[in-house]
Amino acid sequence: MLSVEGLSFRYNAGAEELFDGLTHTFTPGAVTALTGPSGRGKSTLLYVLGLMLTPSQGQVELDGINVSALPDRDRSRVRATRIGFVFQDSVLDPALPMIESVIEPALYAGWGSAPARTAALGLLERLGLADRAHHRPGEISGGQAQRAAVCRALVTDPVVVLADEPTGNLDRDNAQVVLDALAASAQTEGRSVVIATHDPFVIDFADQVLTL
Repeated sequence: MLSVEGLSFRYNAGAEELFDGLTHTFTPGAVTALTGPSGRGKSTLLYVLGLMLTPSQGQVELDGINVSALPDRDRSRVRATRIGFVFQDSVLDPALPMIESVIEPALYAGWGSAPARTAALGLLERLGLADRAHHRPGEISGGQAQRAAVCRALVTDPVVVLADEPTGNLDRDNAQVVLDALAASAQTEGRSVVIATHDPFVIDFADQVLTL
């Protein structure tokens, strides 16, 4: 279970403090929309939750462990094995077949090539992309690329998925496909899915809303 306790963050000593001592538990099996006015730190909170930034005060807990206080090496291990990321841009390597980008987190987490490819192909098939596995990003649509990005986020079977405006570049039909895939992942695997967004369509879709 992902939670924060008394969380605050500032980029430097003179910067505005964000989050006001936020305490919140992100429900397993649910999609939480993280929203609020520009400048309130939606993306920053995702980076703190994803252990890429360290809180100024308070802590990030995963299954009751203060993971934000772990040494860098252990934080990297948690990030690689237990947290999946989806960004507004799919960030697929334009020079590589799609499946190579999908398996990358699993290889980084220490998986062998064979089990990583098996997991990736299963996810690509589930999201209707099996026939595109060996296409490069320039040979697929933006919606297909973002579905591949969801596969990449899920390939290590994480307990948390963090998504930063994952539908921001998509039309409504493709946005629905991506949101359905994230919701199904939450419901069937008990993951906590957190989506930073200002889009009413995504906010209405979410199971829960956290406003900063």
